[in-house]
Amino acid sequence: MGRKVLVLGEVRDGSLRNVSFEAVSAAKTVAEGGEVVGVLLGENVSSLGAELVQYGADRVVAVESDKLAQYTTDGYSQALMAVIGEENPEGLILGHTALGKDLAPKIASKLDSGLISDATAVEEAGGNLVFTRPIYSGKAFEKKIVTDGLVFATVRPNNIAPLEKDESRSGDVSTLAVDIKDLRTVIKEVVRKATEGVDLSEAKVVIAGGRGVKSEEGFEPLKELATVLGGAVGASRGACDAEYCDYSLQIGQTGKVVTPDLYIACGISGAIQHLAGMSNSKVIVAINKDPEANIFKVADYGIVGDLFEVVPMLTEEFKKLKVHS
Repeated sequence: MGRKVLVLGEVRDGSLRNVSFEAVSAAKTVAEGGEVVGVLLGENVSSLGAELVQYGADRVVAVESDKLAQYTTDGYSQALMAVIGEENPEGLILGHTALGKDLAPKIASKLDSGLISDATAVEEAGGNLVFTRPIYSGKAFEKKIVTDGLVFATVRPNNIAPLEKDESRSGDVSTLAVDIKDLRTVIKEVVRKATEGVDLSEAKVVIAGGRGVKSEEGFEPLKELATVLGGAVGASRGACDAEYCDYSLQIGQTGKVVTPDLYIACGISGAIQHLAGMSNSKVIVAINKDPEANIFKVADYGIVGDLFEVVPMLTEEFKKLKVHS
């Protein structure tokens, strides 16, 4: 009973984001033996189609236009609706990213469809596709099924494992001409204040600082540890409010949600709003001078001590391990 499922490949700075491959993996489950069709929207994106195929897509449809060079809700929704009209799919999967969170509800509204947002897992059970998604700031999980119509979902980055890349896989990459018109949004300039190097929302290792880092300079030891571990630096809202770092690093209910393999919390007390953004990390290490800090309740490993002593020691030990490995 296979389904045809469309997957939006998300492009940033000329390359596909990891969540695109995770979405293809989810789409394979949703397709149940049917066809997975990758969709690429942008200015010069069809060349990326082969990589989507290598990660499991059967073929790819690209819509190319200079009006799609930067993301706009109305431009991307026109292009995606054109592909949906052409392909008439039974499933649609996007990443639960800033782009996906903005675009998916608009498409669902246009299609008069339901939408399961922020799914962390999808599996076939009892003849139904069952999606798992966190609720109440990650304190509980709910399971949802689609009873009728389009199977439409966004998937949280770093939760659904991508399929193994197979460079021998090949599939058709076609382009669809779409007249993008009447854009109400014009992007004049894009100003990014983001972490250098590893993308915070997709990082496998996150080193996060709270008020305990005490200053902007206090983040330097954290950055060094992140560099050694190939990870990204994040922060609590308290650190951002105190202007120790930019809000683009904020993790929590009103910031980014991260689910790395390793999360090291440095000088973070563990307010419930912060836990909402990181409590699903696979291994949590907390470093705090206060043995009663709430962060220790969710931590797998706790170190009671001064982060300015502990973090450099950890950095040195990891450097030694990397030399010997």
